[in-house]
Amino acid sequence: MKKYTDDLIDKILNYKSINVREKIDRLLEIDAIQYTNLGTDSTKSEKLQVRRNSRYIYRAIQKLDYEMGSKFLHFIDK
Repeated sequence: MKKYTDDLIDKILNYKSINVREKIDRLLEIDAIQYTNLGTDSTKSEKLQVRRNSRYIYRAIQKLDYEMGSKFLHFIDK
């Protein structure tokens, strides 16, 4: 499974050459890829790491679009 780091997420968040919508799309793409790469053979620690990464991604989205990021964070906690 490919590891996505907080640095990559921060880098996307700070891009000057793309608009907010494109930043959110890239962040959500990373999130989707992580969950798609989880399988039945994934360890509990891998699943927890993906969940932590998702929370970090959703917090980054919240900086760009507060309402959308807040909804993502709300639903990940359910």
